[in-house]
Amino acid sequence: MSAEPTEMPLYLSLAERLADLASSGSLRPGARLPSVRALSEQHGVSISTAVQAYRTLEDRGVIEARPKSGFFVRRPRSLPPLPATTRPPPRPVTVEVKAIADAVYDLLGEPGYVSFGAAAASESLYANERVRRALARSARREVDALGRYATSLGAVELRQAISRRALNLGCELDHRDVVITNGCTESVALCLRAVTRPGDIVAIESPTYFGFLRALQALGLRAVEIPMQPRSGLSLEALEVALDTQPIKAVVAVPTVSNPIGSVMPGASKKRLAELLQRRGVPLIEDVICNELAPTEEARRAVRAFDRSGNVMLCGSFGKTLAPGLRGIGWVHAGRWSREVANLKRSLSGAGSAVVERAVAELLTHGGYDQSLRQLRRHFAEQVGAARQIIGAAFPSGTKVTDPSGGYVLWVELPKAVDAVELYRRCIEQGIIVVPGPLFTTSTRYRNALRLNAGAPWTADLEQGLRTVGLLAREIAAGR
Repeated sequence: MSAEPTEMPLYLSLAERLADLASSGSLRPGARLPSVRALSEQHGVSISTAVQAYRTLEDRGVIEARPKSGFFVRRPRSLPPLPATTRPPPRPVTVEVKAIADAVYDLLGEPGYVSFGAAAASESLYANERVRRALARSARREVDALGRYATSLGAVELRQAISRRALNLGCELDHRDVVITNGCTESVALCLRAVTRPGDIVAIESPTYFGFLRALQALGLRAVEIPMQPRSGLSLEALEVALDTQPIKAVVAVPTVSNPIGSVMPGASKKRLAELLQRRGVPLIEDVICNELAPTEEARRAVRAFDRSGNVMLCGSFGKTLAPGLRGIGWVHAGRWSREVANLKRSLSGAGSAVVERAVAELLTHGGYDQSLRQLRRHFAEQVGAARQIIGAAFPSGTKVTDPSGGYVLWVELPKAVDAVELYRRCIEQGIIVVPGPLFTTSTRYRNALRLNAGAPWTADLEQGLRTVGLLAREIAAGR
């Protein structure tokens, strides 16, 4: 197991000091910052530490780089406030995914729609040509693999590459216990099968990704929803109460860049969560699909990094970070349930494609991936910032919206008078796709909420589409 951190990394400490100066007004909006070399000399740190500090602040949207001019403090915008901590019902319920979810899925990818629906970033932001070349090389090298079945656990090269990348999450994984799956949702479903039986209760975030609700429904499981805070995520106090009062068999959570809230649990909370569930003997199924989109090394650290007993089952994939078309390549390291999950994978879905898996291994291992991740973080921070500004200007008075710590989805809380399902229907009539809040819960809550995707660079059509959503919401609020 990895050692837990003892102090904040030097670059992050420097970034925090500069961020505090910006938030207090000591560094004025628009002010030019010292050059990397000057910052290095002023604070007695290395050039690489200064570069990391500026990259961290740029990823957070605190500063911006201007070509041939240097770094500047970003000017604040008039933005809507954050939503309050969610308040789901405390009792477990049978999961029934709403019929509207099928309609949303059916419309995703349909031509002619302006879509804020799928939590998928624009393909234009990814290194698609690099992916294509890697696939072509793999097909040439592995021509014999096209004529035989691959191993059901996945190509060893990819499992080794995942093990190496997991070090960035603070995790030491034996590649022999990594299983390649058909996407992160299958990874979560396999973990649920390994530790639950039909009728069992599973604790989930509220709101939660509706793909998890589908998996729970398919497995005949009941869910108890745990409140979420828009910045720090899962309420550990509420989870502890639920553990005291309900026979919870597992917890499914996205502690880093949650979907749809976008929250990141602080490191101390992640450690506390790992220890709490270890004491109770309740496994955590941790989705780390977006961890590498978080703005700092500390934020990217998984709960699994603090696990000392194999109690955390780690699930991931590459559709958010490498290329959307690779979302079907997932992985799982199931801790002390690794053997059970491997056997379930063999029984239920068999092997994947060795050609694709080895191409992904190459992409993860050989240059370019980390640089691509840094670019994605910057793009997403800019796109989310622009979306929040449009929402603040175009949506009804009283609208609240999250400020995600990485990623590109927003949770919008509209005034109580706005029915998000009715808004969804009116948007469809205008050729716009949004996802209403009731899809992210087992209850009747979030009727006045939306999840919006800001994963594409802004165009005139997208901006006008989002303003139209705001206009339709204002009409509903006014009773029209």
